[in-house]
Formats: sequence, structure tokens, C-alpha cells
Amino acid sequence: MTNKKWIGVFGGILVVGLAAVIGIVAYVDPFFQYYEPLDQFPYLIDNQINQNPGMARNMEYDSILLGSSMTVNFEADWFKESGLNLLKLPFNGAYPKDISNIMEQVDCSDNELKEVYLGIDIASYTVGTEETKYPIPEYLYDQNPLNDISYWFNKEVLLDYILKPMFSGDGATDLSSVYNSQWWMVNFYGKETVLANYTPPEKTEFTGEVSDYTDKLLANLETNLRPVIESHENTQFTIFFPPPSVLFWYDYVQSGQLEVVIEEFRVCSEWLLQFDNVRVFYFANMEEVITDLDLYADVSHHNQDINRYMAECFVSGEHELTEENMESELQKFRGIIEEFDYEALLAEKK
Repeated sequence: MTNKKWIGVFGGILVVGLAAVIGIVAYVDPFFQYYEPLDQFPYLIDNQINQNPGMARNMEYDSILLGSSMTVNFEADWFKESGLNLLKLPFNGAYPKDISNIMEQVDCSDNELKEVYLGIDIASYTVGTEETKYPIPEYLYDQNPLNDISYWFNKEVLLDYILKPMFSGDGATDLSSVYNSQWWMVNFYGKETVLANYTPPEKTEFTGEVSDYTDKLLANLETNLRPVIESHENTQFTIFFPPPSVLFWYDYVQSGQLEVVIEEFRVCSEWLLQFDNVRVFYFANMEEVITDLDLYADVSHHNQDINRYMAECFVSGEHELTEENMESELQKFRGIIEEFDYEALLAEKK
């Protein structure tokens, strides 16, 4: 066979191989760039940055759950009790820009939103208005098929998200519990574990201005949340502050920034309550929860029972924040954090 024929044969095999790879990736579509999941395929859904945009555009839902790792242990099935078909779209360590970015993908879908549930970690809302927690893979967000080559010929996509799941023997993916973290496992929780992994901070003096933080907070609310809320005037937004443990707030006590946090809660809540389609829930002052380290895997992340309780509160209205009760709820939080006996708790650290 002549060299020319060899080149032709090799070229033909190469083209067929490349076409096969594209076909497999496009058919299984593990990042859901083209359509919703195939029935019965055991998808590995563990990459929020890469998989959330496709799910937001192509899955069927009428409600979504947004937020950080503090929201991952909600179960979508719980919201069926309220007649909702909810999709979880959390981002670990979510910044306000991350919320804005994923809402742009939601708006590219054909779904009519009834409810948006958004967990806010108040400290994450003082970053730059254009800052994201992790770099964004633009080719998965821009819906431009011309740059999908980065998706089609990605070794990790083919091996880890298609071939390994295909031969794993697992059943179809449970979309209700996607992204559930290891923190739901019972052996990850307990006071001893939390204390063992906690280093108490030294006492320092706060020399900044509270307004330095609240100004950044307001900039993020105006830039990244206002357009979302106002462009979905027929959607109910349920926005909530999760309950990290007292040790999480002890860092703020030691740095002299507890007053900063309280003012951030106040400013953020007042801003949110100006909208008719927004409800606010404040769980940070649940004393029986935040003082019980046996409910936590670390200083921030509580067990799934607390997520379940919060979901029930969204229905019952318990812990809802209003203009009338806001100040008393914030003062309750202040009292718990200022009066807690940290010295006695830390004496148990081995």
C-alpha cells in the first residue's frame, strides 16, 4: 500500500474515532449541555461548576435551590410536599456573582419559576461584585457549540463521567440528593471531631469601619441580586441565613468583628424586605442548634436534620424575619454569641 493510501486509511480511522468520541459524549452528555439526563444512566453529579449550567438550562423544574455548601444537604423531594419540582443548583462557597451567573442559565431554560430558595452566607457577600469563588469554564456557560471541543475531547469527561459510571453497576442517579456532602454521614459529626479540628484564634482589636463591609455588601446586593429579583416579579424568593455553630462566630468575637456581622445581617435583611416577592428566614440564632456541636461536622456544617427542619419552616413560617421582629431576633443572636461560655467549651478540646 502506498504512503498516500496509508495516510488516507489512517486519516479515515482518525476521523471515525473522533466522530465516535463526539457521539458518545453528546449522547450521554454528562454535563447536560444539550438535554436532560437519559433514563437509567448512573450519572456522576459531583462538579457544580461544570454541571450546574447545563442542568439549569435543560432540566425540567419549577423551583430551584441556590447557595453554598450549607445548602447541599437539602433533598429536592422534600419540596414535593409543597407541590414543587425543585432542582438543586448549589455552589460550594458561593459568591453573589455565582448566583447571578447561574440565574442567567436558568433564564435560558423554558421553565417558569414558582420559587427560588437562596441560602446566604453573610461573610461571602462582601467580596468584589465580579468575583466568583472558582474560575468559570466559559465554554459550558456560553451555549456556543463551536467551542464545545473542550467538552467533547476531555479525557476526564470520557473516563470519569461516562465510562466509569457506565460499568459501575449502579442504578439511575437520584437527582433529589445530588451534591449531598459527606457531612450527612453520622460518623462525621460530633463535638470531639469539631473541637479536634478547630484552632481558637488570638484576641485582636478591630480597627476598621463597619461601613467598609456594609458598603461592599450593598454593592453586591444591588449588582447581583436586584436584577434577579426584579426580573422575576412573579417568582417567590425565600432567602435564608443558615446556622453555623457558635465556634464559627467565636472567630468574629475574637477579632472584634461581631458588631460588623450583626450590622451586615441588619443591612442585608432590610434590603431584602423591600421586595414584595421576598421572604427572609433567620436561623443563625437557633440557640439549641448552634450551641450543640454534636450536630456539626465542623464549625459551620450541620447535619441533614437541620436542613429538613429549615425546609419545614419555609412552610410553617417559623423563624421568618420581618421588619417588626428583626431587631429582637438580631439582639437574641448577639446575646447568645456574647454570653456563651467559650472557655468551658474549649477546655474540652483534647
